[in-house]
Amino acid sequence: MTPSHTDPLPRFPFEAATALEPPAEWAEFREKCPVARVALASGDEAALITRYGDVKRVLSDPRFTRPTPSDNAARVADTESGGVFNSEMATVLPQHGEGHLKWRRLIGKWFTAKRMNALRPGMAAMAEQLIDEMVAKGAPGDLKAGLAFPLPVWVICDMLGVPDTDRDRFAHWSDVMLSMTRYTQAEFDAAQAEFGGYMGAHIASKRAEPGEDILSALIAEGVGWSDATLTATGIGLLIAGHETTANMIAKMTAMLLADRSRWEQLLADPSLVRTAVEETLRLDANAGVGMLRYLSEDFEVGDTVLPGGTSAMCSMAAANRDEDAFEHASEMDLTRSPNPHLAFGAGAHACLGQPLARTELQVVLEVLLRKLPSLELAVPADELRRVEGLAVGGLRELPVRW
Repeated sequence: MTPSHTDPLPRFPFEAATALEPPAEWAEFREKCPVARVALASGDEAALITRYGDVKRVLSDPRFTRPTPSDNAARVADTESGGVFNSEMATVLPQHGEGHLKWRRLIGKWFTAKRMNALRPGMAAMAEQLIDEMVAKGAPGDLKAGLAFPLPVWVICDMLGVPDTDRDRFAHWSDVMLSMTRYTQAEFDAAQAEFGGYMGAHIASKRAEPGEDILSALIAEGVGWSDATLTATGIGLLIAGHETTANMIAKMTAMLLADRSRWEQLLADPSLVRTAVEETLRLDANAGVGMLRYLSEDFEVGDTVLPGGTSAMCSMAAANRDEDAFEHASEMDLTRSPNPHLAFGAGAHACLGQPLARTELQVVLEVLLRKLPSLELAVPADELRRVEGLAVGGLRELPVRW
């Protein structure tokens, strides 16, 4: 499975036959070569880790974190700098130790269960409004453009105090910064500079006139963060807060409609919404590239000693289908509980916004089941088109009718 030093390395991420099916290599690598040498989009080499226990160990080890430009780590994107994974943002935000814990604590206060529950009525009302607008335009419709994209953008923009009318600009900047193959270094630099300028101006306005938002609170609490740290925080939250969730809303709906019996099961028992959301997160076959970790010292994983200086690519999506961790791992079980999947990562760098993502996914599914019980795919599931060349996976559109 692992090529010799004279053979070309397998390119990662692997290609899959359809947008909702996993690449065959995931199962092959988990079984035969759980720590494999692969080439990323940049051509740089990384150690691909695919088993559940191994992925969780690497992500949970506090010694290893996201690479910084000084690490000489593998570049994820095919640009000179390697894209957002290897960008200057990684040097601005604290990545280790007490500084990182303090940053997470301050941001995490905005993602508590209490705050998420308080947001539910507004999310539901917005979801209903967007669905009504989509229905008014007539079937078939694009559920990604009509619901999956605008809802999380509206939510995160409200939390950050930025106007969601700028959502097309955010989408463009995010698209460029998360790209692995589609944009040049100059285009990446321009998007990062424009996004930084936009967020810097927004932070200056919040210093002058604070609002009821995350950035105003961080300024008011006197944490002493520089404008650069606040800007990087705002950009990070805005990208993570809309791009991944927007894609996951569309993928979740597609996965549940691909086999209509799943949708019927939820219609018959809406109390399964929470476990259904977790199961779609676990079974997401189009999750993107994974999480890169820079191993600053020798580390044994999967009976392989990886030397210090190795870039480890942790495939949470492959790990989530590991039969050693999940019974009937390749099957969708809407009642599966517990479901300790790794879709949000693990350890100190696990996704900070996962309570928000979960809440949005649950609310959207609840509203869709209630308002559009007859919802179905408008094209065969194997004709759905994936977004290509992004670090996060998604569908280009989700054609539906009702």
